[in-house]
Amino acid sequence: MSKLLERMQLDGWCVVEGVIPAEAVATVRESVQTATHAHRNPNAPKNIGHLSGVINYDQSIAPYLADERLLGVIEGVLGPHVRISFTTATINEPGNARSGWHADWPYNQRNAGCIPAPYADLPMHITTIWMLSPFSAATGGTLVVSGSHRMSNNPTGGYGVGELETYPTEINAAGKAGDVLVMDSRLWHATAANVTNDPRVAVVTRYAPWWLDLNVLMPDSITRTRLQKATGKGENQVPLVPATVYAGLPEQVKPLFAHWVER
Repeated sequence: MSKLLERMQLDGWCVVEGVIPAEAVATVRESVQTATHAHRNPNAPKNIGHLSGVINYDQSIAPYLADERLLGVIEGVLGPHVRISFTTATINEPGNARSGWHADWPYNQRNAGCIPAPYADLPMHITTIWMLSPFSAATGGTLVVSGSHRMSNNPTGGYGVGELETYPTEINAAGKAGDVLVMDSRLWHATAANVTNDPRVAVVTRYAPWWLDLNVLMPDSITRTRLQKATGKGENQVPLVPATVYAGLPEQVKPLFAHWVER
């Protein structure tokens, strides 16, 4: 655990191995693919399968979201009482294009609810990418720039690095199906091209500390309306979790979603 936390501090990312057992990962992958194909976002980039709020459609990943080792890393960075802010299926299909460098919400400067740059050197959000297929340079493993989480801005804020430029120290995060990539959400990262003939399947789950205001992500919230009007910017929208879905979640996972349940 100490080695993983050291990597989070120095590099801004690490890989927690084998969170989903090898004998279960194929079932989870197929279930996520089925849900994504049925409900995918028609406005996603070409050859990207995208489904926001995937937990509402498929709960196959739910038993692993409170994995002790994983939460140990996340709470080691953010402190106790974390909660989940996003669950998103993302599939790099063969032929997808590389995306631009960015940091995730709330550091992405294109979001209405962003923390304005230059932001403080303080971790406020964790992005995890659940590898349901192997991640490699060929399959489109997420591109990362180690150490970039310590910068006070990112390319979405006009930092002087072209969003589609190859960065000298960029690498593809790699791992086996069942591993989880954990990133400080400030880390510069980008979607990589999948040059194989098979889809690279993943679920992006983000974790927030208890004190971070998530209301800007809530559909039709006062905060969301106010910030979008004031800034003229768009914002991610995270669908609420239906009470019936919440009731079926594992008991140890329910606290991670309790703040986001339909009333």
